[in-house]
Amino acid sequence: MENVEDLLSFIRDVPDFPKEGIIFKDITPVLMNPDAFKFAIDSMAKPFENEEIDLVVGIEARGFITAASLAYKLGAGLVLVRKPGKLPWEKESATYELEYGTDTLEIHKDAINPDMNVVIADDLIATGGTGKACIELIEKVGGKVHALSFLIELAFLNPRENLADYTIHSVITY
Repeated sequence: MENVEDLLSFIRDVPDFPKEGIIFKDITPVLMNPDAFKFAIDSMAKPFENEEIDLVVGIEARGFITAASLAYKLGAGLVLVRKPGKLPWEKESATYELEYGTDTLEIHKDAINPDMNVVIADDLIATGGTGKACIELIEKVGGKVHALSFLIELAFLNPRENLADYTIHSVITY
């Protein structure tokens, strides 16, 4: 795997999923290929290799895969942001708009110490609503969002408008 163009061949389009009119960008072929997966995570990590990152926050569910791998690569800790009812401890929550509805995310109140430098990682950014909710949660518990890192960005949905005050790194842009 030498470049992003090679990686693109491992992204599968699934029409009408999760609902009609949506073209789902499936990363499972990337995950199944060791070279593609390594290139994807290395590319997500590259901008942060020489920076002090305390934690990587992963968003349920595919974001757990990218965030855990990125945290390992950066020598950082890992925090999971989950859907309601999945976290056992005291939590904060945020509700947000999706490109096809609304959803809620939760984080443990003690997951991030004040002033910790955090990178949010997920497989894909669409409208930016999920990222914005995650930022809200991190800031509620005292963390500082350093940047967001995504394998895929759907630029035609203008996610950067929702996150204008934050640094966004994307490996693949559609």
